Amino acid sequence: MHSQEVTYIGAFIAGLLSFLSPCVLPLIPSYITYITGLSFTDLQAEHPSHIIRQKSILHSLSFICGFTIVFVLLGASATYIGTFLHHNTVIIRKVGGVLLVVLGIHVTGLVPLKFLLGEKRISIAHKPAGYAGSLLVGIAFAAGWTPCIGPILAAILAVAATEESVYQGIMLLLLYSLGLGVPFFISALAMHQFLVAFNRFKKYIRLFEIITGIFLMVIGVMIYSNWLSRLSGYAGSIFKVFE
Repeated sequence: MHSQEVTYIGAFIAGLLSFLSPCVLPLIPSYITYITGLSFTDLQAEHPSHIIRQKSILHSLSFICGFTIVFVLLGASATYIGTFLHHNTVIIRKVGGVLLVVLGIHVTGLVPLKFLLGEKRISIAHKPAGYAGSLLVGIAFAAGWTPCIGPILAAILAVAATEESVYQGIMLLLLYSLGLGVPFFISALAMHQFLVAFNRFKKYIRLFEIITGIFLMVIGVMIYSNWLSRLSGYAGSIFKVFE
């Protein structure tokens, strides 16, 4: 395992954290019923029919493809801009680190930032028919992410901006999208089990917010001090020993 792979694993974990965020997790049943056009009763059946499973699979994959397209484009853009402004890398890195610390403080709830409290999601009142409609809903979801997803995504984009090639930025955001998309897909296939798990998890949501906020602050400090790159380098050296 190389140092770059360590960063990729971090991007996937960040996607999982976004899925578990309080602005996304409670809305998963609503998103799934909206994109599939199925009733909540149909989806939460313990043994859904073949037609329900097929619709859930295809519509959820279309939705995931929609937000993946947007996130990957953001990753490519962040890396391209970061490469273009390479001579100002130190300033950009430090500003990004400070912003992540501020966003982390906001997520913990210690100092709420008013301009981040409102919903930033783009809504589609009447979903276009078919799988193309689910793709568009996914694009709209990504184009106007909620305040909960924003700070975590900002952390990955900050890392992407420090990458040497556009390919690496694309890979980071592709893995972030997989981290967000895989549990969404599993939830669409097993809504009954998802609801059981969610009812157990929801009492820990406030604790999860605090942990996520601390995570963002730590990443911000590491980016500001350039320790994120050093840590990846150390990890790469350690793994080489075992290769």
